Formats: sequence, structure tokens, C-alpha cells
Amino acid sequence: MNNKQILYGFGLFCFLLSISACKVTKTYQRPAFSSTDSLYRDQIGVSDTSNLATLPYQDLFTDPILQKLINEALQQNLDLKSALERMKNAAAQLRLSKVAYLPSLNLDLSVADNKQSEAALNFPPGININTKTALYKAQLSTAWEIDVWGKLGSAKRAALANFLQTDAAKRVVQTELIGNIANNYYLLLALDKQLAITQQTLQNRIKAEKTIKSLKDAAIVNGAAVVQSEANRYAVEVTIPDLKRSIRETENTLNILLARPAGSIERTNLDEEKSLENLKFGIPSQLLKNRPDVQAAEFAFQSAFENTNLARTYFYPSLTLTANGGLSSLSLKNFFDRSIFYSVIGGLTQPIFNKGLNKARLLSAKAAQQQAFYNFQKTLLTAGSEVSNQLFAFQTAKEKEGYRSQQIAALQKSVDYTYQLLKFSSATNYTDVLTSEQALLAAQLSSVNDQLQKLQAVVNLYKALGGGWQ
Repeated sequence: MNNKQILYGFGLFCFLLSISACKVTKTYQRPAFSSTDSLYRDQIGVSDTSNLATLPYQDLFTDPILQKLINEALQQNLDLKSALERMKNAAAQLRLSKVAYLPSLNLDLSVADNKQSEAALNFPPGININTKTALYKAQLSTAWEIDVWGKLGSAKRAALANFLQTDAAKRVVQTELIGNIANNYYLLLALDKQLAITQQTLQNRIKAEKTIKSLKDAAIVNGAAVVQSEANRYAVEVTIPDLKRSIRETENTLNILLARPAGSIERTNLDEEKSLENLKFGIPSQLLKNRPDVQAAEFAFQSAFENTNLARTYFYPSLTLTANGGLSSLSLKNFFDRSIFYSVIGGLTQPIFNKGLNKARLLSAKAAQQQAFYNFQKTLLTAGSEVSNQLFAFQTAKEKEGYRSQQIAALQKSVDYTYQLLKFSSATNYTDVLTSEQALLAAQLSSVNDQLQKLQAVVNLYKALGGGWQ
């Protein structure tokens, strides 16, 4: 390479260096949101940053059997395994975007044995030409696209955002999984208790039926009361199969989450479960770092932002450098003797007319970016609404506890009194007893639902705040 060639090469390098300062892409900034302070309804001005989401699930759920089920689900759940595979795929794409900065390098070793047609050469008679040749070649070739306009950088940042989005999506699955295991476990305990209450009520109705028959024999009540007592018993008895079916279905749901075949689930009972009373929900802005679905929505927006940057770069020329060199000889014996060859090519490709492809690509990327922005806003609003809903659900469940216990106590007395009046007063009929008994059973079953609501409100608040993945 002579001095003139070196000078040309240095001039090209300086030119490329100068235009590389011409940035056409934009720097990412977190999408603006009017205010996060009002995301929690009726909780404006709260400044305590203590947050339930930072608790490990072992500290929130103290039931050892529930802890065991959650731990098993985190190891075996099929949705979580699929999320991990999506992360691996995104990680591979990220590695591809990183190596795009590097030049390619290829080695070519070849031997070509050629024979030309003497008739096709059409030489005059008497000229002896060797029509057989062998070409031996060893060549290295390289190509490098210079990232002048930030095309490769935008593609890399988009790939990184996609990877981080899959990581956040995996944490969404984990948070949902922990919540679903806990909610279905508590539902199973509630159904067990409702079944126990119903079965005990059935025994009481069987005894009451015998009592009514005795009262009829004593001419205190008529035959209608006997028939009503029988119907009252069957009304309870008919609900038991449905409760058993619900228990079976809830067990099967848990087994799917645990990646087990259908079967029974080990468990305690509802009365042993204690819900957390002092709920710490922090400040709304913490949702941005604790809620994995909010993070995933932001990463999706960031990826769309970088894809818009990438679309802009297609309007500008692409610059490539290619080089190749090696050894080439017609004789293997003289392969290293004056057989060196090389070439260096700098290329610039400027789009002029491509049927509006670049403009359409940019418009599409901008629309996708705006859509991702709206989705981020909606995800954040939904997160705040879910926190507010679960806080209120917990508060209302606590309010109902005292009233419900008083209601059950009053209804129990009503049943006892009406039975006594039925025996000793003609002013009372079995309809009064029937009404009291039905109201008592409904209140007892509702009391179980109140307990379940309180426990599940804590679980759902934990999910809404973004707990379970830290």
C-alpha cells in the first residue's frame, strides 16, 4: 500500500468519524404520567413508604403447608417454565444485537481444477496451449457496517428492552402464581368449612324432623309441619354434592398450578389461618418499581421507542467496509511465491426510491410506540385501581366480622326460641322455625365467605402492590 492509498484511507476514516457525530436517533426518557399521587383512591397524601410488596411470601403466609405448595409451584409450574424459555429466546436475540457491531470474518480455502475446450479457444493449428489449470486459493474476507446513524445501537437497545420485558413478564407469572396458589388454597379451606357446617346442619335437621314427628303424634303440630321439616332437611342435603364438587374442582385447579395430575391436596382448616392486620401499602409511585406488569409495559414502550429510532435511520445512507486478501497460485509448489492479493472497498448506499417503504416503516413504528404508551398508562391506572379495590375489600371484610357474629348469635337464639314456642304455644307454627333455620344457615355460610374475603383481600393486595418476586 503506497502513501497515496494511506492518505485516502485516512481521509475516509476522518469523514466517517465526522458524520458519525450527526445523530438522527432520540434519547429514551420514561413516559410522562400526570401524577401518581392520586392512583390510590381516598389515600392522597400518604407518605409512609413501608410496603407489603417487599415481604417474602414466607413472611406473609405462615401456614407451612401453603408455603410448601407455593415453593413446589415455583419449581414445577408450566407457565413459569414457559416464561423462562421466553427469557432465553430474548437473551439470544440480545446477544445477536451485540455482535452486530463486530465485523464478520470468513476463511475460504479452495482448489479449482479447470479444463477449457480447445475448439472453443479457436487457436490456429500448430499452437500448443495448456487447457488444464489448477487454482489454489487461501483467502480471508471481512465486512463491517459502520454504525453512523445509530441503527445498530437502536437495535441493541430494543433487544435489551425486549429481554427486560420478558424478565418482567416472568415475574408477573410468578406473582400471579403465588396469588393463585394462596387464593385457591384459602378457597379450599372455606369450602371445607362450609361443607362441615352444612353437614352439621343436616344432622340438626334430621333430629328436628324426628322432633316434629313426635310433636305431631302429640297433636301439637299437624302433618304439614312434618312435610315441611322433611323438605327443610332435603334442602340442606341437596347442597352437599355441589360443595363436594366445588372442593374437587378447586383441588384439581391447584394440581394444575402445581403441574401435578389430579388428586387430593393436603391442607389445614380455615380457623387456623390468621390474616395480616396491619397492611402497609406504601406510596403510589412505588408501583413503578414493584409491579412487574408496569415494568413490562414500560419496557414494551422503550422497545417501541427504539424501533422508531431504527425506522428513522433507514432514511440515511448505510456505510460498509469490506476487505479480502490471501494467497492465490496456479501451482501448489509456488503457492507462497508472489501470490499475495488483497482488496479494500468502502461502500455507501443511499435509498432514493423504494416505493414509500421507509416512510411506511416510520409511520408504523410511531403508531406502535403511541400504542405502547397508552398501554403503559392503562397498566399503571389499573394497578392503582387494584390496590384501592383490595384495600377496601379488606376493610369491608373487617367491618362485617362484628356484625356477622352478632347476626349468627341472634339467629341461633331465634331458632331456639321458635322451637320452644312451637312446643308450648299454638300461636307459633313450623314456618317460623323454618325461616329461622334457613336464615341461620345462610348467615353461617356467609360468615365463612367473610373470612375468605379477608384472607383473599390480603393476597390480592400483595399481588396488586407487586409482591412475590423480590
